[in-house]
Amino acid sequence: MEKTYFCKKFYAMTIDALIEQEIITAVQELYGATVDSKSVQISDTKKDIAGDKTVVIFPLLRFSKKTPEATAEEIGAYLVSHIDTIDSYSVIKGFLNLTISMKYWLSVLQTALQQGLDYGKKTVNADSPTVMVEFSSPNTNKPLHLGHVRNNLLGYSISQILAANGNKVIKANLVNDRGIHICKSMIAWKLFGNGETPQSSGLKGDHLVGNYYVIFDKEYKKQVAELMAAGKTEDEAKAEAPILLQAREMLVKWEQGDPEVISLWKTMNGWVYEGFDATYKRMGVSFDHIYYESQTYLLGKKVVMDGLQRGILFQKDDKSVWADLTGDGLDQKLLLRPDGTSVYMTQDIGTAIERFREYGDMGELIYVVGNEQNYHFQVLSLILQKLGYDWAKKIYHMSYGMVELPDGKMKSREGTVVDADDLMDSMVKEAKTISDELGKLSDLSDEEAAEVHEIIAQGALKYFMLKVEPRKTMLFNPKESIDFNGNTGPFIQYTHARICSLLRKAATQSITNFSNFAIATCNDKEKELIKTISRYTSIIELAAKDHAPSYIANYVYDLVKLYNQFYHDYSILNEEDTEVKTFRLALSKVVATIVASGMGLLGIRVPERM
Repeated sequence: MEKTYFCKKFYAMTIDALIEQEIITAVQELYGATVDSKSVQISDTKKDIAGDKTVVIFPLLRFSKKTPEATAEEIGAYLVSHIDTIDSYSVIKGFLNLTISMKYWLSVLQTALQQGLDYGKKTVNADSPTVMVEFSSPNTNKPLHLGHVRNNLLGYSISQILAANGNKVIKANLVNDRGIHICKSMIAWKLFGNGETPQSSGLKGDHLVGNYYVIFDKEYKKQVAELMAAGKTEDEAKAEAPILLQAREMLVKWEQGDPEVISLWKTMNGWVYEGFDATYKRMGVSFDHIYYESQTYLLGKKVVMDGLQRGILFQKDDKSVWADLTGDGLDQKLLLRPDGTSVYMTQDIGTAIERFREYGDMGELIYVVGNEQNYHFQVLSLILQKLGYDWAKKIYHMSYGMVELPDGKMKSREGTVVDADDLMDSMVKEAKTISDELGKLSDLSDEEAAEVHEIIAQGALKYFMLKVEPRKTMLFNPKESIDFNGNTGPFIQYTHARICSLLRKAATQSITNFSNFAIATCNDKEKELIKTISRYTSIIELAAKDHAPSYIANYVYDLVKLYNQFYHDYSILNEEDTEVKTFRLALSKVVATIVASGMGLLGIRVPERM
């Protein structure tokens, strides 16, 4: 068989993929057996063992019918004779260790240098699968808070990662702009607002409306206490509080299209949207399609009533409509209240149907929602399947843990929430304080320094949020997140700025083209950097598959740590050998590019000066 020359296949296949392919062929030719890719296990060779890639032989013994050593010898010899870039192999018990040629590793660097920010990413074309990612999904009764920050950052980042993995991605936002919680802010403003507006108060619109949500809760608790003092039980008092009854009456009027209620609803939601837009812009988050619950819940109600008529759903004596999921090991789920008003599930049913009608057979519909809603999305998928929508199996709940603070949890209705705008302001203030203490930006103008402070603050916030595996509950410590040392955004950003400074100094020596490096070998740290660079594509693939931006974050941190060790141990601009100097500058350039690329997948900017 003709030998495979890797350089011809580089753009389409990684070395791991090529080895896997040739092992499958080897098993066929050597043992006359067909093996699937799951039986081929390839990993990086341990540092204390010679080699670059290790193949686990044990899963292949059922095909060879030979000892691990004999099987490894035969497959190793086959790979060396068929893959140009494998120089040699060794066998240690049931493990086959492969040494990859220096020519290959240098070709990795050359390819990364040539492809720039496109390196490691797949091209989106007409045949690429469409994936929708719904995230943010705020209520129009309060500003975005710390919990929303994690949601937005996860949603935006996984969208970027999926796109880099070759998917056509639609970033969607479902605004919860109707319901009893919206009416609570509205009735409080009507009762206590005295015509207050964002302009008259000097507040962002979302903050103003959020204040009235807090006012409602305080008044509600006051009324409950008064009713209990008058002899009502706690449950009776909570159900009969006048302000709650007024909010419920307003919701019914809203669904009936009452002009006065609709006018107030539009006005107050308009204030909130202006506030949201400003926060999203600062956070660097954007959407391709914004849905509104007020426009989708009617379809959900129609589908529910159709399901009732078909006998898939059932109605109780009080006229409420339910789905019976007890046969599936779950419970009964309310879909329409006795007064005919809808619930979240109703709206989500309508929105999901509308999305698949609009975009066709999507590969996946991802909901980025906190883990307290795990059951909700399990039920949503099941109800849609019962209603006859097979695509409901493509619903994926990207569940994430809550964000906690050193001093406890947040409660929006009590006004103890950490506001997203205030959080970002405090992060910028902290970035400025630390930068001033370290004297890092003393050579920049005030305007330039302010821009870098914003980049550092956003980078610290986003990286700290995204480096944690999404499903885990996390403790957010603002001061720790903005440290210029350790596993933080500013540490990574500073390394990028350091490399940019190095490349500017190289330009003063008239060294701007690094693509013509011509070395034949490199030291261990340089090789380890290139090997890490070569893993970028597989990291993007795995992050997309597992819906885990944390993979990208921790990969970039590992790359930066390796580079800083190399930078500390070896001279670059003062290197006397011109070819070595050019090579090290090329290596530095690629590291900076991948840092910018990887951080970009997290929605993080990296400054060139810092």
